[in-house]
Amino acid sequence: MKKTTLLDYDSASHFGEQEAQAELLEDALSSGDARYIAHALGIIARARGMTQLANDTGIKRQALYRALSTSGNPTLETVVRVLNALGLRMKLETRANDALAEA
Repeated sequence: MKKTTLLDYDSASHFGEQEAQAELLEDALSSGDARYIAHALGIIARARGMTQLANDTGIKRQALYRALSTSGNPTLETVVRVLNALGLRMKLETRANDALAEA
């Protein structure tokens, strides 16, 4: 039987530009999936440099990796600190706007 070799893949290498990072985070937020949001923040954090992010947030690098993974569940405080350190912000809209746009 022939062995298959899998290569490590990190999608962070494809999100080096701020525009791509913003689109990824926007998509994650619009999904409403907490795991996707955490994962998207993790991708952006790795693209920009996890060590620098740890220094900027005061959160240990290992804790950031854990919190910003698909199985992570970061606290709101962690999310806010990460967003601030990355120079990003969230914008909220009411769902009523969605209903009006569809009408």
